[in-house]
Amino acid sequence: MLKMPRALWLLIVGMAINVTGASFLWPLNTIYIHDILGKSLSVAGLVLMVNAGASVIGNLIGGFLFDKIGGYRSILLGISITIVALIGLTLNHSWNFYIVYLTIIGFGSGIVFPSMYAMAGSVWKEGGRRSFNAMYVAQNLGVAIGAALGGLVADIRFDYIFLANTLTYAIFFVIALFGYKSIQANPSNQTSVLDQSKKIKDHTKLYALLIVCIGYLLCWMGYVQWQTTIASHTQSLGISLKQYSILWTINGALIVLAQPIISLIVKKYTKTLKTQIIVGLIIFIVSFAVVGVAQQYTAFVVAMVIITIGEMFVWPAVPTVANELAPKGREGFYQGIVNSTATGGRMLGPLMGGILVDFHGMGMLFGVLMGLMVIAIFTTLVYDRKLKANQAKVPEMSKSVL
Repeated sequence: MLKMPRALWLLIVGMAINVTGASFLWPLNTIYIHDILGKSLSVAGLVLMVNAGASVIGNLIGGFLFDKIGGYRSILLGISITIVALIGLTLNHSWNFYIVYLTIIGFGSGIVFPSMYAMAGSVWKEGGRRSFNAMYVAQNLGVAIGAALGGLVADIRFDYIFLANTLTYAIFFVIALFGYKSIQANPSNQTSVLDQSKKIKDHTKLYALLIVCIGYLLCWMGYVQWQTTIASHTQSLGISLKQYSILWTINGALIVLAQPIISLIVKKYTKTLKTQIIVGLIIFIVSFAVVGVAQQYTAFVVAMVIITIGEMFVWPAVPTVANELAPKGREGFYQGIVNSTATGGRMLGPLMGGILVDFHGMGMLFGVLMGLMVIAIFTTLVYDRKLKANQAKVPEMSKSVL
């Protein structure tokens, strides 16, 4: 059994604290904009779309910066931008300032994620998918802790949410400043494009990643419905907000507690990343089928458990595919594509879901979602077809991807 290196543990802790800070704010954004600032839900959705769009740009720039200047400086830059915006938001969270600062926060935090994942892949290459699985668990732990603490802080005084978010990011900055420099200083982990002697001319691996990310985008467009259209659907059925919140508690707890079981299943039965993703997508389809006919709360609990199992197969696997496909010096860029794809799905999903429900009802939505998962299965099946055809020309291609 390979032991995780200290550098990866530092990244895991940093990721958990980073997402804890972000999770103080994101679950309460719509409530603050609508209930406290007095804006409509449509306006709130537009602001959150701008925030997500800024995060997409940050993801792509963050991946590019990782390859150019390294993960250490890229992460510090992203955290610094986010902290400056959070300090501004703490001091002045009136409407106009809220829009500006929330957009900057999306951009700054977007820079951080690709470098975190790229560094995780570089510090424990022999660990394979386990590095990304550990980061995924840390991310979800942060979501569970941050969302829970955010609700407690908001009950005391809503304004304290912004201060708590700022202080958490300050802790993350200290960890990154003193903990990540040694990771970056290790020559074996340096993956800057500047170190490359030859320009990459074969883009087959990039095209393969883009095909994978088409399915990944569709997955997120479906998954985000749990936070938007399905959330509204539960309210129309008389399910309380407290009960709905418990669904996400189940989600976070299951991800952390069931990890050893899922890891054992993945290791024993899904020998390749492609198989792992396809199994997860099939589980997604089952979940949407269950929630599509759900009328009682227990059915929603069952559907949440099923989709959580599905995401435990899919979410860690896609960054691992990106890491396997990335040529030397392009790890950050490839992780930036993956992270921006997930953010794009979270941005487009609510719009798609809202239109479908408004014009055709919930039944049509779940039918479309299952159809999107079928398309995602197809893209997963074919993404490496050209890679296999060129395998003789590219002997260094990792077998774990194929």
